[in-house]
Amino acid sequence: MEKIFLEKPSLKYADEITAFRLEIAESGDRDKFAGCSALQNYESVGDWIEYLEIMENPETCPGGRVPSTVYMAVRKEDGKVVGMIDLRHHIDHPVLGLWGGHIGYSVRPSERRKGYAKEMLRLDLEKCRERGLERVMITCNSENAASEKTILANGGVFEKEVEADGERIKRYWIKL
Repeated sequence: MEKIFLEKPSLKYADEITAFRLEIAESGDRDKFAGCSALQNYESVGDWIEYLEIMENPETCPGGRVPSTVYMAVRKEDGKVVGMIDLRHHIDHPVLGLWGGHIGYSVRPSERRKGYAKEMLRLDLEKCRERGLERVMITCNSENAASEKTILANGGVFEKEVEADGERIKRYWIKL
């Protein structure tokens, strides 16, 4: 795996974000845009970035939603966006508290099975510590062995399985 870093989306990466969006959209994944904070709804990268700024600020985050911060996982070598990860500031929300969790993420299909998800989660857990979180809940579909392996590799402790939208979801907690 090449070295990566987490960075908030910016227009500097507009072409990479667009390419990431297209690749994810064309994939056959069930959870295509997990951790991408509505990227699928925006043709304009600039408009999406404005949306992210609204969502990050507790004062402007719409009612019924939870403030969150999205980071791109950028490969140092070539500046390619290999993934997105969304850090929800809290999970005091009916969906997030049951099965959504603090963190959602996606790795670009062409960059999977290279260890990026594990490193993205590790780096995002550092952001969680900076925010003062003491533990985080992270979930995965019960059939998603790759995500489960990523969570376990980062210290995830299985709590239980829940059902959501007809799917079995595994809940894990990571103590920070």
